[in-house]
Amino acid sequence: MKLNLGYLFDLVFVITEKDLKVRYKSSFLGYLWSIANPLLFAMIYYFIFKLVMRVQIPNYTVFLITGLFPWQWFASSATNSLFSFIANAQIIKKTVFPRSVIPLSNVMMEGLHFVCTIPVIIVFLYVYGMSPSWSWLWGIPLIAGGQIIITFGLALLFSTLNLFFRDLERFISLGILLMFYCTPILYGADMIPANFSWMVDYNPLASMILSWRDLFMNGNVEYERITFLYSSGVFVLLIGMWTFNKLKYRFAEIL
Repeated sequence: MKLNLGYLFDLVFVITEKDLKVRYKSSFLGYLWSIANPLLFAMIYYFIFKLVMRVQIPNYTVFLITGLFPWQWFASSATNSLFSFIANAQIIKKTVFPRSVIPLSNVMMEGLHFVCTIPVIIVFLYVYGMSPSWSWLWGIPLIAGGQIIITFGLALLFSTLNLFFRDLERFISLGILLMFYCTPILYGADMIPANFSWMVDYNPLASMILSWRDLFMNGNVEYERITFLYSSGVFVLLIGMWTFNKLKYRFAEIL
């Protein structure tokens, strides 16, 4: 079956729309729930690290949310992808279409939630005497593109392997939690001891978070970090695609 970009785009749009309707069915507050979770955690971390432990980071609230909001996009996409093929088992069995668009639509849905948090970031910037920069116009799509690539690669890998190894979800959840604390979200990259600098230098998720934070808070587009994010993302995507193509023919019998 020949595919074109228009068909794939429509397919991703339809599945993403379906997932959004399912998630927010009978929900009164709708998308506001997508920002409630990271905002709540931001308040908790602010209390612990700023008020109790007195971490000396200027504008700590903005510092937190500019790391937590993009991380929420990544973590929710990676976690929810574990069940994306299982949740769409009936569609997979009855319809012929590229299965890979299912985890991709989940990444795009969480990406829409992230876009909805940007106005919240803008409000907090003004509260702390800062303002958006013109560099956001190209910086946001540039960093978002890198995050989509690496997140889709992991989502494709996780969703495929979880069909055959159902215990994998527990390890991945623990792994994402570990990566959260190994990524400079709650603390600055300059606070990491020199002998642990590899946690940032070789961590594409750190490059992703630091790129978002530097863009939102300082208006800087860190092309070196973004280049590393893209190169790592392409590598992860190739692994995810290879795994998916090797195992996709057994999906029907597993589901």
